[in-house]
Amino acid sequence: MADVIVKLKIMPTGTEVDLSALQKNIEVKIKKFGAKLIHSVSQEPIAFGLKALIIVFLIDEKISNLEQLETAIKTDKNIVSAEVIDVRRAIG
Repeated sequence: MADVIVKLKIMPTGTEVDLSALQKNIEVKIKKFGAKLIHSVSQEPIAFGLKALIIVFLIDEKISNLEQLETAIKTDKNIVSAEVIDVRRAIG
């Protein structure tokens, strides 16, 4: 089986949420889920100082139920939503 590249968008509850602490917690959950590599983390401005976290990671294609990962991430009280916004097969 191949690897896939997953892009995950996390919306915090507000501007007062510490995004670096939130990022660390999410990375732990992603690695526990089976990610091989976290490629990048960026912040996407939404509005009025609110920023979303965009996390790109590599995972085995066999682990295809990413809804379980979304649900696990949403249990954090500082997160409004977590959604997979892109999945692509890794080449090479």
